[in-house]
Amino acid sequence: MASTVQPSPVGPEAAYREALERHGFVEDPAQWRAVAALGATHRALARGEPAPDGVYLWGSVGRGKTWLMDRFHAGLTVPARRLHFHHFMRWVHRRQFQLSGTPDPLCHLAAELADEVRVLCLDELFVNDIADAMLLGRLFEALFERGLVLVATSNQAPEQLYADGFNRERFLPAIDAINRHMGVVHLDGDEDHRRHPGAGQRRYWVREPGQPTPLAAVFDTLSAGQGRVPGPVEIGHRSIPVEARSETVLWCRFASLCEAPLSALDFIDLCDRFRHVLIGEVPRLDGGPALGGIARGTEDASRRVATGDRELPALTRQDDGVRRFIALVDECYDRGVPLYLEAEVPLEGLYRVGHLSFPFRRTLSRLGEMQLARFGGA
Repeated sequence: MASTVQPSPVGPEAAYREALERHGFVEDPAQWRAVAALGATHRALARGEPAPDGVYLWGSVGRGKTWLMDRFHAGLTVPARRLHFHHFMRWVHRRQFQLSGTPDPLCHLAAELADEVRVLCLDELFVNDIADAMLLGRLFEALFERGLVLVATSNQAPEQLYADGFNRERFLPAIDAINRHMGVVHLDGDEDHRRHPGAGQRRYWVREPGQPTPLAAVFDTLSAGQGRVPGPVEIGHRSIPVEARSETVLWCRFASLCEAPLSALDFIDLCDRFRHVLIGEVPRLDGGPALGGIARGTEDASRRVATGDRELPALTRQDDGVRRFIALVDECYDRGVPLYLEAEVPLEGLYRVGHLSFPFRRTLSRLGEMQLARFGGA
């Protein structure tokens, strides 16, 4: 897993006041409630109190959840680790596999993690996988039993997590553990704080038929002094065709990155290697004919079982590519890697209606923040 970040002594309250006074942040009562909860946990940790409450911050996109958690993490003086939730779950599954044959491997890895850190910060907690849902209850409880403090952000209240998931009763212990060991704070309100403050930096264009792509000039500017690297790029043991690449800049078509069988792990590798990513020929993502289907009620698909058949939500042939695009945006955002996009339609028209509308709202908000000069240190 990722290493801990070198802490600074500034607590959440002081960091928030400085953002209001010196960086043009807009004061928000819900954010103050979150700051108060984080501050109480921060002080309890500084005093060495046993197992203070963790904090679960939830709310719609752009409410400042990640920023607040990151300020809390940066101000800690105890061993702590900050991870995107999906990165954390990849580590859990990998360690669980490595511990095959060990009695109660979840308790073993919980003890391993609690020996390394006092606080675990997880960004964007979102559960849509039955394997994750089945193990999280026992894992969270094992972590809390060992005195580890969990701080998490999510777009959903604890009771909404995995709400329509198959065998949801397997996830209920995780919800119970969250509610018993974490203070739940709703950052309500409609203000999307990602849209300000800051000067604009255009990184999204609508493709003009017959006109040269603006990404060529963007690539030349970002790659100044580096020169082009010939040939495709190797990502996840696959050869991905490129429009151009340099030492720090990658320019690909949407189909090359998002319609290829790449995973979120491959996008981690991509962000390890490149500081700017350009994507051309991005289509309207909610188009295409819907696909229907029936899913069996359990993993046994050969016969009807007691839980019965259930209708799958309407999907389109593009949704696999949309899922990869969401994962790519999430990874780039989390790593501060700006995306430069040339698309068929304006940003707000990329994905308007469909099964992925909920997670895509976060994607739109994050792409919107990338249109600010402050993103990525530009």
